Parts: sequence; C-alpha cells; structure tokens
Amino acid sequence: MMMDQKLATLSANTVRILSAEAIQKAKSGHPGMPMGCADFAFTLWYKYMRHNPKNPKWLGRDRFILSAGHGSMLQYSLLHLFDYGLPMDELKQFRQWGSKTPGHPEYDHTAGCDVTTGPLGSGFASGVGMAIANKYFTAHTGLDKTDLVDNKIFIISGDGCMMEGTTSEAGSLAGHLKLDNIICFYDDNSITIEGSTDLAFSEEVGARFTAYGWRVIHVEDANDIAQCDAALAEAVESDGRPTLIVGRTKIGFGAPNKAGKASAHGEPLGDDELAATKKNLGMPEEDFVVLPEVKKFCAERVESLTAAAAEWDKKFQSFLEANPESAKTVSSMMNREVPENLLEELLKVAPVDKAVATRASGGTILQRASELVPALVGGAADLAPSTKTDIKNADSFAPENYGGRNLHFGVRELAMGMAGNGMALYETIIPYTSTFFVFSDYMKPAMRLAAIQGLHEIYVFTHDSFYVGEDGPTHEPVEQIAMLRTIPGFTVIRPAEANEVAHAWAAALNADGPVAILLTRQNLEPFAPEMAKNVDLAKGAYVLSDDEDFDMILMATGSEVNLALEVAKEVRAGGTKVRVVSMPSQELFLKQSAEYQEEILPSDCLARVSIEAASTFGWHRFTGTYGLTIGLDHFGASAPFSVLAEKFGFTVDGVLDKMREHFMGGGCGCDDDCDDEKDCGDDCGCEK
Repeated sequence: MMMDQKLATLSANTVRILSAEAIQKAKSGHPGMPMGCADFAFTLWYKYMRHNPKNPKWLGRDRFILSAGHGSMLQYSLLHLFDYGLPMDELKQFRQWGSKTPGHPEYDHTAGCDVTTGPLGSGFASGVGMAIANKYFTAHTGLDKTDLVDNKIFIISGDGCMMEGTTSEAGSLAGHLKLDNIICFYDDNSITIEGSTDLAFSEEVGARFTAYGWRVIHVEDANDIAQCDAALAEAVESDGRPTLIVGRTKIGFGAPNKAGKASAHGEPLGDDELAATKKNLGMPEEDFVVLPEVKKFCAERVESLTAAAAEWDKKFQSFLEANPESAKTVSSMMNREVPENLLEELLKVAPVDKAVATRASGGTILQRASELVPALVGGAADLAPSTKTDIKNADSFAPENYGGRNLHFGVRELAMGMAGNGMALYETIIPYTSTFFVFSDYMKPAMRLAAIQGLHEIYVFTHDSFYVGEDGPTHEPVEQIAMLRTIPGFTVIRPAEANEVAHAWAAALNADGPVAILLTRQNLEPFAPEMAKNVDLAKGAYVLSDDEDFDMILMATGSEVNLALEVAKEVRAGGTKVRVVSMPSQELFLKQSAEYQEEILPSDCLARVSIEAASTFGWHRFTGTYGLTIGLDHFGASAPFSVLAEKFGFTVDGVLDKMREHFMGGGCGCDDDCDDEKDCGDDCGCEK
C-alpha cells in the first residue's frame, strides 16, 4: 500500500508533541525515546502492522512490544491516534492515579498493550516467547499451512535493552530457533541516563546479532520516514531468520536545544523547550491538539484495518469449517481447556506403590497432564533429564519442527522465564519452565512480571532443599522459598509425596496466575491409602493425622511431612495428643475463609511446630508467638544428604530435642523462673 509521506511525517510529529505534552503535564516521564522513535513507530503502525483497533485481542493481529517501556507515551499516542478507545483525557492523565496511561505499559490494563514492560530487555525476551507460541500454535492447528496466523512480533528496544543480559540470552535462543516472525527495531541513539553510551557500551550490536544468526538491517537515519519504510518493507519479507533493524535516531528529535542530549531522556522538556519544539516542527501552539488532516489520515487507515480484519474473520471461519479437527484443537488451545476430571485422572497415574522422589512422580504425572491438556507446553534450562520435565514420545521444538512439544532453553534461566511469560501472553498456551530450585534466583525478574500480569504459567523447581547433598551450599536452596512467597499473586506448592504431586499439578493447571511446584531429589514415602484420602491440597493446608482433644499441632511441607508424621508417633508414645497438618501452600491456605483457617489451626492451641527444610521466614504467622519454627536459617554444606539431615537436626531425635528445649526449657517466651499462674499467665504454651 502507498503512504502519503507528508501526512505520515505530520502524524509522527503529532506523536512527538502529544508525548512531550503529556510528560510535561505530569512533570514526570521520558520524552526523548518517543520523540526519537516516532517516525519508525508510526510507519509500522500505519503501513506494516496487522492490527484491529476495534478488537485489540483479535487472533490475527501482529504483536507490538515496547521493550523500552519507559517510552510508554509513544505507545499511548499511537493508541489514541488509531482509535483504541484511549481518549485525549487519558493522555492528559499520564502517570496519574487510576489512569489508563501508567508510567510503563501494562498488560490487560490498557487496550492494545500486549505485555507489561519496564525492566529493560524483558519485553524483548517476552517477545521471543510470543514468537515460539505463535509457531507452536500454528503448527499444531494446521494454520501454518495458511497465512492466517503468521503473526509478526514487532519489538522496539533501546540501548539499555541491548545492555541487559536477558536480551543476549533471548537473542541467542531466537537465532538458534530461526524465529523469523520476530522483527526488532533497535533505537540506536547512543544516550542513556548517565550520558553517552561511550561511558559503558562500545560493542557493535549488529555484529553480535549477526553472530546469533539474525538478519541485520541498518538504517542510517531512522528519523527519515522513507528510510524507515524501506527497512520495514525488507524486514517483513522473511529470509528464515529473526530480523534486527539498527536505526540511528536522535533522542528528543525536534527539540532544538535538547535533541541528542541525555537531558531529553528522563525528564520533561520544560515549558520553554516544549514551545520551541512545537515551533521547530511547525505544530500548533495549543496543547493536546490533533490536526484534522491527521485525524482523517489515521481514521481512514483504521477503517481499512477493520475491514481487513473482517475479511480475515471470514477466511478463518471457513478454515475452521473445512477442518473440524483443527477447529477442535484451535478451540482447546485458545481456551486453554482443562478437563473437569483432571485431578481424578492424574491421581490414577501417581506412583504410590513405593518411595519415589517427587521430581520422579512429577515427571510421571506430567505425562498424563500433557495428554489431557493440549495447551500445556514447556521445557527446561538444559536440565530436563534431572527435573523429569520432558514429555515422552514428543518431539523437540526446533526450526525443522515447530510442532515439537519439548522446549530446550539451554542454560538460560532468565531468558527462559521471560520467554515463558511471552508464551503465556500469546494466550494459546499454558507454559511450564523448569530448573533446579536454587536457580530460581536467575528467574526472579521474570516471575515477578508473571505475577504482575497475572499470567497462567507453571514453574517446576526440583532439588528443593539441602537434601541435594554433595553439591553443597551453592546448589542447596534455603531462602528461595521465602523469596517466592513474598511475591504478591504468586502461588508456591511444595507437595509431600506422589498423591500431593498429582493435586499440585491439578491446582497449577486450574490456577489463574503463576504457580511454582517445588519437588525433591530424594525419595519420599507415599501416604498410606487411608491417609491419602485426607489430601486437600487445593485448600493449601489440611489435617493429615489427628487425635481428639489434641494438645499440639505439627505442621510441615514437602519432604518434612513424613518427618512430622514420625515425630508425631514419638510424641503420642509419650502421652501427648497431636494434630499433623500438611501445608503444601501457604498462599492457598491464606485464601481460605477465616473459619476454615481456624478449623485447621485453632487459636486455642498455642503449642505449634513448623518443620521445613528452608528459611523459617514467614512461618511465625502460623506458629504464633509461642510456637517453634524448625528450618534452616543458614546455608547448607557438602555431604551426603543423610549426614546433613542429622547435622541440621532434620531427624526425629533432632526435632524432638528442639521441641523439648523450646517448650520445656523456657523457649515458649515466658519467664524461665515462673512457677505460678500469676507469673506464667493463662495463655502461655509451656508446661508450667
């Protein structure tokens, strides 16, 4: 299609001014990047990107990712011009409470924003996940034989994105997988917050991406719409590789005194400079004005985009009618369907005939889950044989087979996490990613973004405690479980044995946000059949073993539940009545009613003990002031796991010793010398 370059330039200048005005009004923001990238971005949205402003979630749309999310006003200005339901009043409320124009783009908050960005490089890496999801979805539905869902993933990245390690990891993976549906524009303006990129960044980015296996297109002046147009025309014609467009821009383009300077990056232009910019670009002096010719130019394009989408819808419907099996798969994946009897089916395959590691039972249960949930796709960071997360009898996802169900992320945990986010954001996949639990440290930024966006994805973390043994403290997670539990909207499940693992997978597949399943390397005894009937993992905590009129509560997670049951036997033998509570998920338990929480942990029982082979951080909310938290508030060591269990006190005798010291040696919190009701108090948990 032809594009009137004079009107396109006027429209790009409108984007510049709207962006600068909104930032000036907010007295906060980043005007330089929107002003520098306006020519490329407008050309992309007007001429090359397939989208439907009347249906922002349209399946046939290309995806747009502003990886340099600080330049959010660029996207908001485009959403306004292309009639995405973002009125001028919202631009005027940039960065204000309750607005649809927050400081960085947010998924599911502003129509037309396909991903939450801000942390630099995260958008780029999420885009790689979207590209993977697109390839997988079309391969599994037969749509790869059509041009209906050949979505492009358009990304705008800046110097900061290119410095961040996640971009390197994800770029390497994308090149290896030959994801030719990615087109990334690198805003090469040589400016960051501190000043010139010469301060810390001198590499040839294009050469790096060439080495990754990308096609690289150079634009000498990306503030020239004709040059942007030519580059995009070349980029959208695939040569079998992802494409990086290296575009030289001037940050703050159009601002007579700040263009090309660091001062344009992260602060408003100032009233005088904004007025001078309007004059320099020949734009109206009034604030927040879109000229009639720009409105008409964009409205006509919106009309043609809407018509093209309607024609696409007809072709898509015809495809579904002509291919009923494909139609069934399309529906299942788009709805991310999970069968109602999922838990029942998973329990059938849970290996409960002997002691097995929960990573092993997890692997067995995953096989059945993959048969029942077509949208379930994933892999590991070069650890699938150890985490047991390969789907058996399934191919590997590769350039020659995008229908492969097993993803190989390589030793790239951060990129894997971000790609998992992108896969979930494509909204046809429930992704799972896997590594050793200690390496969740490398994935924290991705998991936080998953929680912010409420993404349905599953993390399988194995080797979940000091029981890793000989590998030593670098590989033995201690504080990681507390880290995950502090993420709002994130669910952590640490199952005790195979029955609970089946329940964990069922809960994760039915969740409405991110879930981590923590699994052991060492073997764990399955619950006896009668005890297994008590499992109610969906409620987070439940009574596993109980005495009437109990005097003490033992609560535990994962591998320590069996230990708690053994301790309970000894305590009962001494004449004390005990309740044993399995608490595989604090988050799920805290979502239950106050009545249920009181039923499981009655407030009149003060003698409470928690046992978990990890940091005790956070357990006091359940043990109370007088309770005992048994955990690991120091790093591990290198030795056989049985030796570590003894040294760290995770044996029956070790736990009993700590309980005696705490409850009988003054550790309850009362005065050691108290010997009467007056000193001790009615609510003290000690035996005095």
